[in-house]
Amino acid sequence: MKSLEAVDVRAILSGKNSLSADDLAQLRRAIAGDQVASTRVELEALIREVEAGKEEIGPASRAGIGAWLLGQHAIADKILSRLTTDPVALYAHGHVLQALDQFEAAAEKFAAAAKAGFDPVECTLKRAGAIRLAGQLDEAEKAVRQSGTEGARRAEYSYQMGCILSDRGDTYGAIEYFERAVDMDPHHSQALFRLAEQNALYGNDTEAIRLYEQALSRPPYHLSAMLNLGLLYEDRGNYASAAFCFRRILAFDPNHVRARMYMKDIEATQEMYYDDDMARNEARMAQLLSRPVTDFELSVRSRNCLASMDIHSLGDLTRVSESDLLQGKNFGETSLVEIRDLMQQHGLKVGQNLQPSKARDATWAGMPASAFAPIGNDLSPQEQALHSRPVSDLNLSVRARKCMARLQIGTLGELVQKSADELLATKNFGVTSLNEIRAQLTEHNLKLRND
Repeated sequence: MKSLEAVDVRAILSGKNSLSADDLAQLRRAIAGDQVASTRVELEALIREVEAGKEEIGPASRAGIGAWLLGQHAIADKILSRLTTDPVALYAHGHVLQALDQFEAAAEKFAAAAKAGFDPVECTLKRAGAIRLAGQLDEAEKAVRQSGTEGARRAEYSYQMGCILSDRGDTYGAIEYFERAVDMDPHHSQALFRLAEQNALYGNDTEAIRLYEQALSRPPYHLSAMLNLGLLYEDRGNYASAAFCFRRILAFDPNHVRARMYMKDIEATQEMYYDDDMARNEARMAQLLSRPVTDFELSVRSRNCLASMDIHSLGDLTRVSESDLLQGKNFGETSLVEIRDLMQQHGLKVGQNLQPSKARDATWAGMPASAFAPIGNDLSPQEQALHSRPVSDLNLSVRARKCMARLQIGTLGELVQKSADELLATKNFGVTSLNEIRAQLTEHNLKLRND
């Protein structure tokens, strides 16, 4: 991740004409690299000007594209919707609409960008990606192949084909295409990310780290890759490298919740005098439970069924029963077996975090039996569900989570049964940790016993 020659961001943003493809590449490098802080300031100032009524096409195009690069998709959509002939703006708008899950509209924008003069092969392949995300795999493959001989020479072609095979459940075929994409472009960050994910999934952490490092060897840097690499570094005790990754994420997005939490954990290790393997595993479990189901090789039918039931993450799957899944429209035994296999690959079970009345026959491996004990007949169903939530849902530091594990506190219900004195009697648990837990419980309208 060594520094490259600085981008003259101010010169690019002050231009009167539309951005060129090279200008876009330069801005992406600046916002994703070492110039992130200063570039953010410049872009946000321009966005404010345009939102205040500056109508010129050049500034509007730059502001809309800047909002996209900053992840401000709603603002970018509003600004870019005005620009119907600017090829780079149309291309950026396609990415914005895709980020907003408006896949069919995104496909139309990529097609419009090609007609307006943006790289037609690139637009065709990106359009295929939007069609794939809409669940139309056959149409997506047809679109990829429409890029012809020129498309087949590009790494993006192999990447999109790999994604299509992955969505069809052909993991090995997908990996072959992702590897082909990396052979063609050693810096194709998305293909490297998918390969790194696969290696991490099967416990090949050394290879996963190498691939993430390769994906991040030059801008643009992707936050998901940076976050995953930081966690792998942290798991190996390489806290300096992990901290670098989390700080880079926070430089781009100061409010990134998970990066802030992991950074706080690393800072806490400076003061810890005990083995923190368990705490790191808990952080990794929290990351795993938060992963969207779209990250995994599921059939289109299963994905659509889960989406219709408002199930978006592995954590959501731990809070529903198999019978609940089978009641979903078009969700049958085949989909259930597929979901079971996915959960088992990650050491999880469907329904393991159900509220106690439903979960006694689905005990989470490693969870103390008391975690599923009745909480009390005087609690409403909503209160019972809250008390049944795992303490890992709280944004706690390593020190506090370690103490929870030492006391075998697995749920919020078990935590609120403890008094402040009982917690303070635990090794390495001090007033700072106590105040931290009290603050977290207050956010859920809960408190410790005798408080």
